[in-house]
Formats: sequence, structure tokens, C-alpha cells
Amino acid sequence: MQQRTWPAVAVVLPGTGSDADFADRAFRSALTQVGVQTIAVEPDPRRVVDSYRDAMDRAADAHGRILVGGVSIGAAVALEWAAANPDNVGAVLAALPAWTGSPEHAPAGASATFTATQLRAHGLEAVTAEMTASSPPWLADELTRSWRAQWPDLPSALEEAASYHAPDLETLAGIQAPVGIAAAVDDAVHPFTVAKEWAATLPKAEVSELTLDEIGVEPAVLGRACLDALDRISRRAGDL
Repeated sequence: MQQRTWPAVAVVLPGTGSDADFADRAFRSALTQVGVQTIAVEPDPRRVVDSYRDAMDRAADAHGRILVGGVSIGAAVALEWAAANPDNVGAVLAALPAWTGSPEHAPAGASATFTATQLRAHGLEAVTAEMTASSPPWLADELTRSWRAQWPDLPSALEEAASYHAPDLETLAGIQAPVGIAAAVDDAVHPFTVAKEWAATLPKAEVSELTLDEIGVEPAVLGRACLDALDRISRRAGDL
């Protein structure tokens, strides 16, 4: 890709219950390599989606055309914003897509709802301990940090995410910005089938495959995978 064609700024959005620290580590390294400044958004757990939308609006007001991206629900909100602001988005970096349209049957939605219920019933310490015992060490460390920062509003944040209606197939089909997707082939919470559905429906999209172990070793693989997918779109059709 031609570095000079990149927008100056990218706004990246964390996944459910996650934070700006992880989003920054996921995307900054790859974006720096192509000369793009990264703005990683800290979610407001009292209004997660609106805080994401506000951050993208502010960046577009300040910089004009921007890149947008995110992890899980962050990727979906970035795509939603791209659909609503076609003149202000240069490309989308979508890591670990969780669902299309309604969250009703989505594993990530069910997981968020269950965790919120457990947190309300048993409190942060008990649920964090249970999560730590059943999660890969890297994920347990990430969530322990972000959950504590979002407490006591964490249950509300999880419930909001679990009810979020992601872009549906019709919306995806209308997005003209190139979309680089990074998806883990072994992630039950973010099924690879969702990434394939997005790529098949979006007019300009490619998927890069990775594994959860790779993400655990180095979150920056997500950003590199998204940019690699965008690079393939660019080589194929000159979109960027």
C-alpha cells in the first residue's frame, strides 16, 4: 500500500469489557509502520457504544477522513460508523467479529449476559477469580485489569454490549470502504463463520486468519492481520 494515501489518524475501539490499553497494543504497532497515529478509546461503561461513536465523530471533526477499527463489538461499532459516515472513513480494521445483526444467538452476547448476571449476584472478586481459573493466562490478565477499571458499572456495560444490534447483511452490503478483517480460527466466542460472512457480504473485504495463542503471545498480530487484509484489497483493486 502507498503510505502517502493513508489518513493521518485511526480510532480503535476495545471489545466488550476490554479497555484502551489492549486496543492500543492490538493496533498501534502496525499503524505506526504505515505512518498513522492511533487513538485508542477508553470505553465509558455507562454508555459504551455512544462513547465510541463520540470518539469517532470528534476525530473526524478534527482530522477529516480517518481510519476506524476495533475488536469484537468495537469492530461492529466501527463498521456501523463507516456505514453512516462514508465520506469520512478511509478503511475499517475489524478484529474478531462477534455477530451480524441481532445478538440473540451470538456466543459473545450470551457470554456477556451471563457474566453480567454473575457479577450482580456474586460481585467482582468472586467472578474475576472464576474467570481467571477458566481462561488462558493472557486473557485472564487482560480482563482482570479492565474489569476492575470499569467496576461498578461493568455489569451495565456487558448488558449493553449483549443487546447491541450489529450491522446486518443489508448494511454490510452498502459499505464501500475497504474492510480488513482479522479472525481467529479457534475462537468459539467470535466464530470464524462470522468473519467469513462479513467478508462475503462487504463489497471490499478480505480476512486474515490467526489463532488465539498468537493473540495471547502478541496482541499486535491483530493489527498486522487487519492491515495485511487491507493490503490484499489494495493490490487487487487499488481501493486505498
